[in-house]
Amino acid sequence: MRVEPVSPEVLVARVAALVAERPRADGALRVLVDGHPSTHPETLADLLVEPLRVAGRPTARVSVRDFLRPASVRLEHGHEDPDALLDEWIDVGALNREVLSAVGPAGEGRYLPSLRDPVTSRSTRADYVEAPPGLVVLLDGSLSLGRGLDVDLTVHLALQDATVARRTPPADAWTLPAYARYRGEVAPERTADVVVRVDDARRPAWVTRA
Repeated sequence: MRVEPVSPEVLVARVAALVAERPRADGALRVLVDGHPSTHPETLADLLVEPLRVAGRPTARVSVRDFLRPASVRLEHGHEDPDALLDEWIDVGALNREVLSAVGPAGEGRYLPSLRDPVTSRSTRADYVEAPPGLVVLLDGSLSLGRGLDVDLTVHLALQDATVARRTPPADAWTLPAYARYRGEVAPERTADVVVRVDDARRPAWVTRA
């Protein structure tokens, strides 16, 4: 394993190049950026939009948090259940059906940008969007690998356990067992296609596996 320090700008350029170099298939290219909330996976996904546009690849920005299960289901065991957070919160079926599989080779060629407001749990009433040729879906989320999401390329923003604990606000300390389980069961640093260590967000490190 080789760990190479890179600047945030180089990180964005490298991931964008990996995506842009992928051949245009019949369906969209579906990219998942995963990481603890403190790593801000949504920011990396946002920053990929412009370089991909310049490379001639239209993009769709989608967030896992807009495809959570209804509050009545995900909070059935209370608001602070770490096992439910890991196993029950993401509406994988809806995210595949309405976005990821929908724009895949056998899909209908259109997608739903969002399903539910994560705060109110009400429908966002979003309209379906037609998927243009060469579309790249940029999906961000936490605890998202190993869930059965229909994606083609995965990026994991990795933190050491001590960093996760330090960056987690006291009010969210109940989530720590979920992240410990995730690291032990899913092993995102081994399963993701691209791993970037971001214990120091100003100095990310690109991980190359032998």
